[in-house]
Amino acid sequence: MSERDGRDGPFVYEYAVLRVVPRVERGEYFNAGVLVYCRAHSFVAARTHLDETKLLALDPAADAPGVRAALRAVEGVCAGGAAAGQAAGDDAGRRFRWLIAPRSTVVQPGPVHTGLTVDPVAETARLLDLLVR
Repeated sequence: MSERDGRDGPFVYEYAVLRVVPRVERGEYFNAGVLVYCRAHSFVAARTHLDETKLLALDPAADAPGVRAALRAVEGVCAGGAAAGQAAGDDAGRRFRWLIAPRSTVVQPGPVHTGLTVDPVAETARLLDLLVR
């Protein structure tokens, strides 16, 4: 149900694509996940999929297990609890804002976009299929 009017969604959500940048100095990247936040549901989640063929095409010496661990860490922060580390006590919105902050690492967030959905869980899966797989 909507916070304001008592109707069922759709609800506004925000999302960012998670990019893998194997060699930051080259600026080449590929999509490896999505990060979704829906305030109306206090929902934040990340779904990831690492295409090792793309990773090794951009950097044959890339640390695939390290990249996979970095992607899992983003999923852990979204999940909250012990897996979120210091962010465990933060609400969903704060965890999302922290994860979308620009950084110069192998896993980087892209720009934030918005949409409407009645089911943020299903939307996360849809965006993963559309933008990553």
